[in-house]
Amino acid sequence: MANFAKPENALKRADELINVGQKQDALQALHDLITSKRYRAWQKPLEKIMFKYLDLCVDLKRGRFAKDGLIQYRIVCQQVNVSSLEEVIKHFLHLATEKAEQARSQADALEEALDVDDLEADRKPEDLQLSIVSGEKGKDRSDRELVTPWFKFLWETYRTVLEILRNNSKLEALYAMTAHKAFQFCKQYKRTTEFRRLCEIIRNHLANLNKYRDQRDRPDLSAPESLQLYLDTRFDQLKVATELGLWQEAFRSVEDIYGLMCMVKKTPKSSLLMVYYSKLTEIFWISSSHLYHAYAWFKLFSLQKNFNKNLSQKDLQLIASSVVLAALSIPPFDRAQSASHMELENEKERNLRMANLIGFNLEPKFEGRDMLSRAALLSELVSRGVLSCASQEVKDLFHVLEHEFHPLDLGSKIQPLLEKISKSGGKLSSAPSLPEVQLSQYVPSLEKLATLRLLQQVSRIYQTIRIEGLSQLVPFFEFSVVEKISVDAVKNNFVAMKVDHMKGVVIFGNLGIESDGLRDHLAVFAESLSKVRAMLYPVPSKASKLGGILPNLADTVEKEHKRLLARKSIIEKRKEDQERQQLEMEREEEQKRLKLQKLTEEAEQKRLAAELAERRKQRILREIEEKEFEEAQALLEDREKRTKKGKKKPLLDGEKVTKQTVMERALTEQLKERQEMEKKLQKLAKTMDYLERAKREEAAPLIEASYQRRLVEEREFYEREQQREVELSRERHESDLKEKKRLSRMLDNKEIFQAQVISRRQAEFDRIRAEREERISQTIQARKQERDIKRKQIYYMNIEEERITKLQEEEEARKQEEAERKKKEAAEHKAKLDEMAEKQKQREREADEKEKLRREALSRGTDAPARHAEPTVTPAATAPAPASASGSGPGKYVPKWKRQTTEVSSPTAPTAAPTPSEPERWTSRGPPPADDHWGSSRGGPPAERGWGSGPRGSDRPGGDAWRSSDERRSTYGSSRPRPAQR
Repeated sequence: MANFAKPENALKRADELINVGQKQDALQALHDLITSKRYRAWQKPLEKIMFKYLDLCVDLKRGRFAKDGLIQYRIVCQQVNVSSLEEVIKHFLHLATEKAEQARSQADALEEALDVDDLEADRKPEDLQLSIVSGEKGKDRSDRELVTPWFKFLWETYRTVLEILRNNSKLEALYAMTAHKAFQFCKQYKRTTEFRRLCEIIRNHLANLNKYRDQRDRPDLSAPESLQLYLDTRFDQLKVATELGLWQEAFRSVEDIYGLMCMVKKTPKSSLLMVYYSKLTEIFWISSSHLYHAYAWFKLFSLQKNFNKNLSQKDLQLIASSVVLAALSIPPFDRAQSASHMELENEKERNLRMANLIGFNLEPKFEGRDMLSRAALLSELVSRGVLSCASQEVKDLFHVLEHEFHPLDLGSKIQPLLEKISKSGGKLSSAPSLPEVQLSQYVPSLEKLATLRLLQQVSRIYQTIRIEGLSQLVPFFEFSVVEKISVDAVKNNFVAMKVDHMKGVVIFGNLGIESDGLRDHLAVFAESLSKVRAMLYPVPSKASKLGGILPNLADTVEKEHKRLLARKSIIEKRKEDQERQQLEMEREEEQKRLKLQKLTEEAEQKRLAAELAERRKQRILREIEEKEFEEAQALLEDREKRTKKGKKKPLLDGEKVTKQTVMERALTEQLKERQEMEKKLQKLAKTMDYLERAKREEAAPLIEASYQRRLVEEREFYEREQQREVELSRERHESDLKEKKRLSRMLDNKEIFQAQVISRRQAEFDRIRAEREERISQTIQARKQERDIKRKQIYYMNIEEERITKLQEEEEARKQEEAERKKKEAAEHKAKLDEMAEKQKQREREADEKEKLRREALSRGTDAPARHAEPTVTPAATAPAPASASGSGPGKYVPKWKRQTTEVSSPTAPTAAPTPSEPERWTSRGPPPADDHWGSSRGGPPAERGWGSGPRGSDRPGGDAWRSSDERRSTYGSSRPRPAQR
C-alpha cells in the first residue's frame, strides 16, 4: 500500500499505471487512498479521484470495489458537501448505463454483420462444432457473452446506489430517480425476476426506515416533498408491474401505497388516485374478483366526475356503462353460504381488507363487510345516478336482468343488446390516466348472468322442462355449458334443479328446507282433507259423515304414524351424527390446545434464552463502553496537551465523554480552524484586489502614451518593409525571365526523354502483369489438380475400405458356417455314440437275464446234462455242424460242465463241435456267459476277444468284413470283458 502526501499524487500515479496498461494496479492504488483514514476530510481533488476510480471500476466490472468506494466517500461528504456525492453517483449510473447500451448495440451489430472469409465455404468447422456442442444460436451466444455481463453489472449498480441512498434525507430525489431508472431497466428488457427483487428491496428500505426512527439524516415522511417522492416511486412500481403482467407484485404495490397513506394519514392527489383505482380495476379483473372490480370502477367514476373538469359527456357515459356492466357481472349468489366458520372468518377478514383498499379512507361506509355486496352496489348506482349516465343499451340490459320477468324470451331480448355492447368502447380522450375501456370483456359474464336469471325464472313457472326446449331458450351456450353453470348455481343454493339425461328433462325443485314443509304437515293435511270432503259431499248427514270419515281416518293416522316414526329415526340419526361431529370437534380442539400449549412453552423457552443472550450482550456492550470511555479519557488528555491554553474548551460536569464524542469535537475544532483560515484568506484576497486596482489606475495613462508611440513606429516600419518588398519582387521577376529564356531551348529534348521513360515503364508493367496472370493461372491449375487427386484418393480409399469390409464379413460368415457344421457333426457323432452305448447296455441286460436263468436251471437238479443230451440228431440239425465247427474258434463259447465232460471222456481228443441243440439255444437266447469265461477270455489277444482291427467289432469300420448277427452276438456275448458283479 503506497502512502501519498497529497491526493493529487495518487491521481497522477493512477494515470501513469493506466497509460502502461495496468488498470488493476491503478484501481487498487485509488482504493487504498479512498479507504485510508488519513483522508477523511473532504477536498476537491477527492471528487476527481472518485470520478477516475469509478471509471476504472466500470471498465473492469468491479462492483464490489465501487460499492466500498462510494460508502467511504459518503462518510466523507455526508456533513460537508452532499452535492459532490450526488454528482459522483450520477456519473457512476451514467457510465454503467452507457456501457450496457454499448454492449447491446455491439451485439446487434455482430448479429447483422457479414463476417465471412471465403464466400465458397458455408460455415467454418469451428463454428459448426461450437453450435453443435452448445446448442445455441448466434444471437443467444452473443447476448450471453457481451450483453449479460454488462446487464448484471448495471443491476448491481442500481442495487448499490439504492443501498447507499436509502437513509439519506438530503438525496431523496436521487434515490427516487435511481428507483425509476431501475424500473425502466426491468421494463425495457423484461426482467421480471430482478423487478421482484427490486420491489422487495424498496419495501425493506421503507420497513427499516419505520423500524429505526432514531437514525441521523433519516427522511421525514410527514414532509410533503418526501411523501410525494415515495408515492411517485410506488406508483411507478405499480405501473411497471401491470405492464409486465406481474399481477401479484402489482397487488403488493397497491398494499404498499395504502400502507404509506395510512402511515402519514394524508390523501394523495386526485391524479394519483385515478391511477390507483384504474390499476385496481385491472388487478381485480385478472383475479376474477368481480365484486371488488365493480367497486373500484365505482370509485373511479366518482373521482372522474368530481375532479376532472375536462371530462366530456361521451367519456362520462362510457365510464358509467363500464361501472354498471361491472356491477352486473358480479355473480348473483353468495359463494360463502355453505362454508365453515373458519372460512367465513377468513372471508370476512379478506372483505374488510379489500374494503380498506378500495375505500382508501375517503368514504368509511364502504369499509364494512355488509356494504360490499352486489345488491348494495346496484342500489348505490341507482341512487347516485350512475345508471342514468350510462348508455341506453346498458340501461335496457339492467332493467331486463334485474326487474323484468321474461322466462321464455329472455335470451332473445338480451342477445342484441350484448352485440351492441360488445362493439362499444375505446380510448378516453379527456381522461388519459385511465386505460382503454373495452365493454366486450363483460359479455361472457353477462351471458352467464342471463343464463342464471333464465334458469331462476323458468324454475318459477315450470317443474319439468325438456332439455331441447331449455337449450332453445339459451342461445348463448350449448347445454353442456348450461349444465356447468347450473351446477355452480345449485351448489350455492341459487336454484334447485336436476338433469335427467335418461328421460331428457330438467326437473326444478323447491329451495325450502325440509323441516319447514314438515312443521305443520298434519294441519295442512287436515285442512286439505276437509276441503276435499266438502267438495265431494256438500251436505252430508252426521251419521254418514262419521261412517265415511272413520275408515279413511284410521288409514291416514296409520300412515302418518309411520311417517312420524321414520322422521323420528332420521332425526335421531342426525342427532347422533351431530354428536359424533361434536366429539370430533372437541377432540380436535383438545389437540389444538395441547399443540398451542406446547408452542407456548417453546416460545417461553426461546424468550428466556433470548433474555439471557440479551443480558450477555448488554454486559459486553457495557464493557465496550467502559473501554471506549478509557480510550476517550486518554485521547482527551492527549488533546489537552497538544492544544494551546487559550483555546481549551472545558467539558461540562456530568457530561458523558466517549471516544466518538472526543473525535467529533476534534473534528469540529478542525472545521472551525479551517473556516477561520478561509476567512483570513478572503480578507487577504480583498486587500490584494484593492492594491491591484490602484496599480492599474496609475498605469493606464502611461500605457496609452506608450501605445501611441509604438503605433507611429510600427507605421514607419511597415512602409519601409513594403518598399523593400517591391524592389525585391522586381528583381526576382527579371531573373526568372532570364532563366526561362535559357531553359526554353531544352524543351524538345525533355519531351523526347519523357516519352522514352513512359514507354519503357509501360512495357515493364505489361511484362509484370502478364507474369502475374500466368502465375495465378498456374496456381489455380495446381490447386485444381490437387483437389482432383485428393478426391480420387478419398474415392479409392472408400472403395478399398468397402472391399476389405466385405471380405471380412465373408470370412466371418464362412467361419461361422464352418463352426456350425463342426458343431452339427459333433452332435451327430455324439448321438451315434449314445445310441451304440444304449444298444450295448441292452445286450448286457439280456446276457445277465440269460445267465440268471441258466443258474436257476442248474440249481434245480443234477439231471440237467441228461436233458441237454436227450434230443435226437436230425438231418436238419446236423447240417449247421460243419459251419459251427468251422466257425468255432478262440471266441467260441463252450460251457464249463461240457468241457469237464469232454476232458473226462476223451482227454486227448480234439474239442468236439457243439450239439445241434446248443447253437440253437445260444442263438435264440444269446450267449450264456459264465463266471469262469472271464478269466479265460480276458487273457487272449484282442483278435481272439472278437475286437478285430477296427473299433468295437462291426459297429465301426475295420477288420476283414462285416459280421453276421450271430457272430456279433456270440462275440459280444462271449469275449467282451465286463465286470463280474454289477
